[in-house]
Amino acid sequence: MTNSMNNVEYVKTLVETNFSVVATDVVDQYQISFDVVPSDVHRVLSLLKSEGWIQLSYLSAVDWIDDNEMQLVYIVFNWEKPVHIQVRTRLDRDKPSMQSILPIYPGCKYYERECHEFFGVKFPGNPDYDKQLILEQWDDMPPMRKDFDPQAYSARKFPVRKYTNDFEQLEGQPSKQVKREARTERIIKIGKGGKK
Repeated sequence: MTNSMNNVEYVKTLVETNFSVVATDVVDQYQISFDVVPSDVHRVLSLLKSEGWIQLSYLSAVDWIDDNEMQLVYIVFNWEKPVHIQVRTRLDRDKPSMQSILPIYPGCKYYERECHEFFGVKFPGNPDYDKQLILEQWDDMPPMRKDFDPQAYSARKFPVRKYTNDFEQLEGQPSKQVKREARTERIIKIGKGGKK
């Protein structure tokens, strides 16, 4: 195993020599990110895998609503050269679609499904990308998009409940409310240094 900073420099040179990188960010001695155009994502990931970045650690998205873009973030890792690499690209937010990386990283199958479910990104080439994974019977817009309104969703889907501060005694048991109130008073008193 070599020095971690040397590994970052190695990756930086490897990617920037072979591709027109939009932006590079060396986060620290263990992390580097590359912003690339969508058409280069598969080639960058293929090159990195051939160089030992064999583990797809994660795939997700970021909703840049003000830019009307969806950013995909692929994170790969190499056990011999311990550097996490982020490969990022931006897609049109109105119709976000990226060809699946299933042929490169077979483990992406569930990450792509999750990304579709939460952000609405389509992954042609993954036969299961549009099957529900976590959000059973979800029938609204993807919930991680910034224009999703969870309060409006809850108001539409769930009955309104009114909560009170009343307490019931269960089967003749003494109320614990008196003890709770006394404990709260002691905590407040301690917080004030014992003063009222």
